[in-house]
Amino acid sequence: MEIEPGIYLHFKGNKYKVIGMVKHSETNEDLVLYEALYENPTSKFWVRPANMFLEEVLVNGEKTLRFKKLL
Repeated sequence: MEIEPGIYLHFKGNKYKVIGMVKHSETNEDLVLYEALYENPTSKFWVRPANMFLEEVLVNGEKTLRFKKLL
């Protein structure tokens, strides 16, 4: 599974910059490393399992991608 670097829009409206794919050191699970492109007091950088990054979520009764690539 490969997720391209670039700018992505989260379904809640915030933008993130995907830096690249990384591996979990214990499980070898594919993770996505990304950066918040807005002020976030919790953290600037995040990781999420790749399959979760690509999944669809239910919003107002309709399925939509959790993250949509913009650029």
